[in-house]
Amino acid sequence: MTPNYYNPGIETISRDELDATIEDKISYTIKYAAENSPFYRKWFERHNLSPSSIKSHEDLLELPIVSGELIKNNQPPKTNNFNFLSSEWNDIFTIHETSGTSGTPKSFFFTWQDWMRYAEKYARSFTSQGIGKGDRMIMCASYGMNIGANTMTLAARDLSMTIIPEGKCTFPTRIIENYKPTGIVASVFKLLRLARRLEQEGIDPKETSIEKLVVGGEGFADESRKYLEEIWDCPVYNTYGSTEGTMCGECEAKNGLHVPEDLVHLDIYDPEKQEYTKDGECGRMILTTLLSPGEKCGTLLINYDTEDATTVLTRKKCDCGRTHMRIMNPEREAETFWIANNPFSRVDVERGVFQRENMEYLTGEYESFLYGKGKDVTSLKVVLECLDKGNCDRELVGENFLKGAFEYKPSLQKMYDKGKLTVDLDFVKSGEIQTRKAKGRPIRIADYR
Repeated sequence: MTPNYYNPGIETISRDELDATIEDKISYTIKYAAENSPFYRKWFERHNLSPSSIKSHEDLLELPIVSGELIKNNQPPKTNNFNFLSSEWNDIFTIHETSGTSGTPKSFFFTWQDWMRYAEKYARSFTSQGIGKGDRMIMCASYGMNIGANTMTLAARDLSMTIIPEGKCTFPTRIIENYKPTGIVASVFKLLRLARRLEQEGIDPKETSIEKLVVGGEGFADESRKYLEEIWDCPVYNTYGSTEGTMCGECEAKNGLHVPEDLVHLDIYDPEKQEYTKDGECGRMILTTLLSPGEKCGTLLINYDTEDATTVLTRKKCDCGRTHMRIMNPEREAETFWIANNPFSRVDVERGVFQRENMEYLTGEYESFLYGKGKDVTSLKVVLECLDKGNCDRELVGENFLKGAFEYKPSLQKMYDKGKLTVDLDFVKSGEIQTRKAKGRPIRIADYR
């Protein structure tokens, strides 16, 4: 592996120097919050706490955990003003909202400096994946209130890349034939559907100009990544980002997602114990935007609860030479449910679906549902889309599904063996999965208990 860095001075900084940099930025960030954010200014006054007392990582626990609901309760229509707005209106470059699928959307304000920080995060990630000058990337992420596509486009400018801003993955295949793109940014399922469409038009995805794929927007099982790499015959890199401020990406080593620790402080938090977890333990991702002295921020969030779960894999130097910590692929808490005392998520279902032998019969599209059957029995129903429903080895698919879905959940395997958990697989024709027809992010697992 040939090391390649966007900002080598900070990406390869020693751990001691990085920790010192973080603490310096925490001090300025807290001072900025107290002076510029109505929410934090009132909070410090109400709790009679001096901003200067917050100096380190551990001190951040003195401040409140900020939930999405707390943000909504501090903006119209709940209040007259946007209490998390952290800069003068003259400094605000763009305004964004989350999707608001569960009610009022959260509002976010961006200064130009915010955009530059966000763009650097993506530029570092692209560079770590060997993507840069001369590459032509199709962007299958929405432009508009969602910031991801715009941020990656800004990063591409800094890397002398060419962007083909499709926004959706339903573009005509002539885009690939005419412009010879070297990569695509999209979700796992969009890339699977695109590969199927190319094949239907007589184009082998392996024979196209595509050299790398970047996946974002949702967690996924490693099995689905391996299958995607097989059908496109190129590496697939994982990224994780959010409007609230994080952006983590895999490097070519593909051994966890690097966190740009000098730009966003990421803690793993146990909400029950109300403390940070130890490295290696799972918990919620808590984010704090870090500012350098003199910088401004449109919406400054400290201890923002992403409601996504992950684990710190290591803070040791990566094979790529980067020293910033690496985390596991985050999983959305909204897509994780409890069966007895065992967590079970969409990724567990996906791990069962994408067992390699299954993919001789399945498209990869699925949806799943949890039901209650009496007091102590849970039923899992999984709808699987077939390439050819009449020629599908259902017994083989069923065996592989159980093996994959319970691979890391031995307690659920025991429940299944005892009849406390039942699994029902429903096989349908291609195109019949309901999540294909739904707008927005597809709901792959739903709990009807």
